[in-house]
Amino acid sequence: MFEGSVSERVATALETRATGPAGLGTPPLEVLAVQPFADVARIHLDRLYGFCLRLTTDRSDAEDLVQETLIRAMRSYDGLRDASRVKGWLFAIATNAWRDLSRARGRAVRTVSMDGIDPDGDEFSLFQTIAMEDPFPYSDELHLDFLRLFHDEDIAAVFGSITPVFRLPLILTVIHGFSCKEAATILEVPLGTLLSRLHRGRKQLERGLWDYAVTNGLVTTTDEERP
Repeated sequence: MFEGSVSERVATALETRATGPAGLGTPPLEVLAVQPFADVARIHLDRLYGFCLRLTTDRSDAEDLVQETLIRAMRSYDGLRDASRVKGWLFAIATNAWRDLSRARGRAVRTVSMDGIDPDGDEFSLFQTIAMEDPFPYSDELHLDFLRLFHDEDIAAVFGSITPVFRLPLILTVIHGFSCKEAATILEVPLGTLLSRLHRGRKQLERGLWDYAVTNGLVTTTDEERP
């Protein structure tokens, strides 16, 4: 499915750009009950840093956010009842810390009124657009060839342009593998709201990829070919 290919390409691009500052690699995910907090933090540090980097889109801010997240988590670690859910617990703390830090720095998390949503953008289909424009007339893998046009930094630029409230569900589900139900819990929103935001985030991603390709000359549109 093409949507799955887009998600895989985004996940691959962003994972390669989110190595933690400590360079610890990716340890096993298993978390035993009653582990010391320092061990839990070490196990999840790289993933937590990657998540914070995608929230802030700035490495220095991401490091500050990781520090704030770990301080808050350490203070409340004794109240964690289910050690198997520590990853989601840490990500929820990071999300709330990001919102608090953004407010403190006068950078409120940008949201979008439902009345301000472009209805045409919500209906945009990258799959259909590529098929109609046919930028690779001799290709047997038309849609995959389109994704191959993008370098990792191109994908990161498009992903970073998505409205934060719609980008967050994509980060949690596409990049970090949380289920929609788990993502809704982390973001403290109803499941229906999460699904709606996830849909809009995907549509913004699709539109962003196409617009980026056209603007940067990666593809030639039908209108451009006309004399």
